[in-house]
Amino acid sequence: METPEELKNKYIEYANGKDISLNPNEKIVNAIIGGLLNNEEKHGEKYCPCRKVTGNTEEDKKIICPCVYHLDEIKEMGHCHCNLFVKKI
Repeated sequence: METPEELKNKYIEYANGKDISLNPNEKIVNAIIGGLLNNEEKHGEKYCPCRKVTGNTEEDKKIICPCVYHLDEIKEMGHCHCNLFVKKI
């Protein structure tokens, strides 16, 4: 399992490639990363901590971070549902 710092660096790199940013609020980022790592330990995947894991493998694939919804949410709201990713600042 990745450390919180390794996962954060992975998401920073991912965000840079998508022309989005990691939330500049460290508290939010740390809380979300903690939730992702807890879900990985509990469920075997880094499911978004802001969404409900259903147990349906096909449906739950959609909420593995970065989830299938995040880019549309950032376009619409300026951030994804859990606030890990935001519009490029």
